[in-house]
Amino acid sequence: MNTQVVGGQVPRWDIFPAETLRAQFPALQHAKPFIFFDNAAGAQIPQTVLDAVNLHLIDHNVQRGGRYPQSIAVDAAIASARASVAAFINARRAEEVAFGMNATSFIRLISLAVGQNLGVRHEIVVTDLDHEANVATWLVLESMGAKFLWWRVRADGCLHTEDLAPLLSPRTRLVACTLASNALGSIVNVRKAAELAHGVGAEIFLDAVHYGPHGSIDVQAFDCDYLVCSGYKIFAPHMGFLWGRYEGLQRLPTFREDFIPDEPPSKIEAGTFVYENVAGMDAAINYLAQVGRTLLGKAGPPDARSVRVDARSAMDAIRLYEQGLSLELLRVLKECGATIYGIDSASRVNERVPTFCFNIPGILPQAVTEAAARAGIGIRDGHMYAPRLMKRLDLAKETGAVRVSLVHYNTVAEVHRLGNVLNGLK
Repeated sequence: MNTQVVGGQVPRWDIFPAETLRAQFPALQHAKPFIFFDNAAGAQIPQTVLDAVNLHLIDHNVQRGGRYPQSIAVDAAIASARASVAAFINARRAEEVAFGMNATSFIRLISLAVGQNLGVRHEIVVTDLDHEANVATWLVLESMGAKFLWWRVRADGCLHTEDLAPLLSPRTRLVACTLASNALGSIVNVRKAAELAHGVGAEIFLDAVHYGPHGSIDVQAFDCDYLVCSGYKIFAPHMGFLWGRYEGLQRLPTFREDFIPDEPPSKIEAGTFVYENVAGMDAAINYLAQVGRTLLGKAGPPDARSVRVDARSAMDAIRLYEQGLSLELLRVLKECGATIYGIDSASRVNERVPTFCFNIPGILPQAVTEAAARAGIGIRDGHMYAPRLMKRLDLAKETGAVRVSLVHYNTVAEVHRLGNVLNGLK
């Protein structure tokens, strides 16, 4: 493989311990030689995460809030996970983090709260790049008086902040956008978007679900007001979390039972969530922190004071390694004559994550994914839950495109195996 400079650095296959890390994921070992290239739909989990879930179910599978040891252990596990997630995303305080079923339910919760206090600020900006969960949940507020403006994708598959600025005014209540496209992999300049939104007194809501496994999340650096993410994309079980500025969460009208405190995070966490999966999220962050410690040459496990630094080191290394994977996948797709949607230039690979939508001319997307499946490779076809984006790309919602989505446990050898399948279709 030809080595190319990415963001001033050279991707090095020999210094990122992909093979060592793969050994920590039971599914990768159990399914050999199957290749997991559908990670945008959910990543695999390391053994330590599985152990944390099992430990909860065996040792303290009870309701929190009791005075007996098992229940006290649940409270402690939730507090530990809240502190870990807060450190992972660089929250100002742990109480800004709420746990629940998934990101979509949290988007809906925030949208309903926003819809109850629109006033003169009744305009909401949405995009045609986003997953439908971060579009339809806002559009439903039309019946509550909201007006919508569209931040449109350009031909390069990216949202450009120059196109956002003219949409904003003193009437703008909120901008809702993704950190990275779950279909095209394009990364959005959310810091600049936040600056523009705040410049007119509006808020910004970020969907970090797809970006989560690919780079460091920093709510303070992003200067966002709300952010949602899903554990099952970040090597944890199925669960979701919401972050919001504490003062903003205090102001939001939310449903809560009378005995629930009207303070974050309690007022956000309606009902019982899946405690064992929250314990798994805690373990997933500690897995990433341990990766960072190993790469930094630190001894011992991470602790509460080092999680942020250690996990960020891991995510920075993962970003660099995945840029190398993206370069190789770009080369393979072009060699196969694929039509690549979105960023297809090696010089711009730092503007994307390793998620690619493409089509092979003359071959239905379904035929491509079925051929890959027969060869023991899991990829996906369809609209990727982004039907508005498919329309923008002039693709039929019924057929859509083929998506390949990689994470840090994938390898260049696996990319080459996919290339062999695609070349065989021509």
